[in-house]
Amino acid sequence: MNLLQRIDRWGEAHHPRWLDGIRVLLGVFLFYKGVVFIQNIDVLKSVINESPVLTVMSFWLAHYIVFAHLAGGILIIFGLLTRVAIIANIPVLLGAIIFVHTTTGLFNVHGGVGLSILVLLLLVFFLVEGSGPMSFDDYMRRHPA
Repeated sequence: MNLLQRIDRWGEAHHPRWLDGIRVLLGVFLFYKGVVFIQNIDVLKSVINESPVLTVMSFWLAHYIVFAHLAGGILIIFGLLTRVAIIANIPVLLGAIIFVHTTTGLFNVHGGVGLSILVLLLLVFFLVEGSGPMSFDDYMRRHPA
C-alpha cells in the first residue's frame, strides 16, 4: 500500500462527523442561492452582460450557474458525486468573486465577497477531503453493486 492510500485510509477513519454537517449546510446554501438566481434570472443575465467577454453566452452561463447551484447543492447535501458537484461549482464561485461589486447587488445579498470566498474555500476543502463517512459516496464505496 503506497503512502497516498494510507493517508486516504487514515483520513476516512478519522473524519470528524461535524464536517459532514458542514458539507450538508454548504449544499443547502448552494441550493438556496440557485433558487435566488432562478427568481432573479434577468438580473443575473444583466450582471453577466456587463462583461463584454461574457455577453455572447449570457443565456447559457446564467442557466449553467443555476443548474450548478441547484443540482450541485443537492448532490453535496447527500454526498453523492460530491467532487463532481464541487468541480461544477468552483468556476461559479470564482465568477461570483469577480462580479461581487456589481451595481445590481445580486451577489451582495449575504455579505458579498467574504461569503463567496468562504464558500469557495469550503468547496476546495471538500474537493480534497471528500464527502465523508455519512454520504452516499461512502455507502457506494463500501457496498459495491
